[in-house]
Formats: sequence, structure tokens, C-alpha cells
Amino acid sequence: MNKEKESFSEQRMRIVTATERPPSLTKALLDIWEASVTATHHFLSSDNIQSIKPVVATALEAIPLLAYAVDADNMPLGFMGIDGKKIEMLFIGPEHRGLGLGRLFIHHAVTGLGAQYVDVNEENVQGTAFYQHMGFQVCKRSEHDSQGNPFPILHMKMEIPPEHASGQGP
Repeated sequence: MNKEKESFSEQRMRIVTATERPPSLTKALLDIWEASVTATHHFLSSDNIQSIKPVVATALEAIPLLAYAVDADNMPLGFMGIDGKKIEMLFIGPEHRGLGLGRLFIHHAVTGLGAQYVDVNEENVQGTAFYQHMGFQVCKRSEHDSQGNPFPILHMKMEIPPEHASGQGP
């Protein structure tokens, strides 16, 4: 995929909801997570990443809704986990960033699944900017992440326009 950067289209990729989570899928998604975090979370050391990795592996097994994008060859490109109305995880393989896949995941989460919330590491400037660009706004800040580590978290919410909240579509 090193030709030109092209936007994703339904012909080239699709989002799949994981009904089963075999070890091979978990490993592929964990590899995407590690590559993505290494590329974007510059505030984390290699040791931090390795210590968080088992938590992510467990989360991939436990998250109520796990969706992942695959290419024409069924190779995973990125994934998203949702619990209720909250996007708990969204990671794109570094080689697939900037092509619109994150936007497709957010659209799927918000319009198809009713997601309104997301947390992002404050020091993940690219992630914060992406969510703000997608319409999320910071509503709260925590000094520590969910494991108690000193990595500030921004809690964000997407404001749903009144015409959408009342059930009327665009």
C-alpha cells in the first residue's frame, strides 16, 4: 500500500464485528495496538508499553463490542472496542493512519452504535486533535489513567445535535 495515500473505501476494506475472538485475531490486534502506541504515544517508554500490553490483551477478550477493519485479503488494519456508549479503544496500524479509517470507525461507532464518549491520553496530541476534529469535546480531566499511572486522561463527549437526539435523522 505504499503507492499513493488513498482514502479507504468500502471496496478496499470493511469493518467486521468480532463474534469470535480466536488467539490469532487477538495477537494480530495486539500487534496493531503496539505498533500504533509506539508511533503515537511518545510519552510512554518501551517498558511502559510492555507493562500495559497484558492489560490490552485482556481488554481485547473482555470488551463487549469489538470491531476491526480488514482489507481485501482479510488482514486487520485497525480496531475499535466499545462498551455501552463509550469508545474504549481505537487503534489504527501506523501504515494505515491518515487515510480515513479512523473517521470510518467513529462514524460507525456514533451513528451505528450510539457511542458518545471517549477517553484519550492528554499527552497523545494526535489522538486528542483527531477526536476534537471528529466533534468530541473535553468534558473532564483525570490526573491518572485507569491503572493509576500518572498519565493524564481527557474524558471527551460528542454533543449530539437535538435533531439526532430526538430520533430524527439528517
